[in-house]
Amino acid sequence: MKLATLRLPNDRGTTAVRVDDDAYVEIGAADVGELLAMPDWREVVDAADGPRHSLDAELAQLVERPGKVVCVGLNYRTHILEMGRDLPEHPTLFSKFADALVGPTDDIVRPAETEEFDWEAELAVVIGSAVRRARGAEAEAAIAGFTVLNDVTARDWQFRTREWLQGKNWDSTTPIGPVLVTPDELPGGVRPDLAISLTVDDEVMQKDSTADLLFDPVALVEYVSTMIRLNPGDVIATGTPGGVGHARKPARYLTGGETVVTEIEGIGRLVNRVVREDA
Repeated sequence: MKLATLRLPNDRGTTAVRVDDDAYVEIGAADVGELLAMPDWREVVDAADGPRHSLDAELAQLVERPGKVVCVGLNYRTHILEMGRDLPEHPTLFSKFADALVGPTDDIVRPAETEEFDWEAELAVVIGSAVRRARGAEAEAAIAGFTVLNDVTARDWQFRTREWLQGKNWDSTTPIGPVLVTPDELPGGVRPDLAISLTVDDEVMQKDSTADLLFDPVALVEYVSTMIRLNPGDVIATGTPGGVGHARKPARYLTGGETVVTEIEGIGRLVNRVVREDA
């Protein structure tokens, strides 16, 4: 199944929808995060017969207020090598705050304080059940589905210190969506093998396969849930492939006015305009 969060017209908020071939069908929750908090959410989705909306309707960010967004750095072999690092023994983790997220067609806001604003196409895992110290089948079952995320980063702030948090959490910089696709819909299931790409003004910057992940989605659920409970609606961003602007020679960054398209086969695309913010 495919799920999304729709923006209702006339500022009437949002609603979770099932994505059918010809329409978005309301499910009865405000967003996909609220839907996933229902223990029987799969049955609720299957039975949904609410108001229908055109597929041209505007989508909001998939999960409006995730409790946690856990991000993984250095998780594609190509990206690890281009950044001049050794393959890590354990996942490199950092957190992203919900205020950084925007919808699949919303503007990416380039803050005035950075001169090194960079892109990162990522496959994101969305959690569908609460788990702690999950292993094997339990970790697999906790994955509600997958979506697309662009972890836009202020590199000059990221590398001010050894900790990356301050480069990763600028307001309204991280598009997510457009839809959640359940594992049964994707080649590879909970370990999907999908083409992932990113373009800036139609120029290909990143192109790879999610099969190149060093730590796959199930391994990440196992690892993260060892230290903290994962809850429905939480997001794990699995890392980015090679081709980021910071690693190019010369380096290349987003300055404002560009259109960035982040796409994963079988899931969909984010189409976002970069706009400059006045300090």
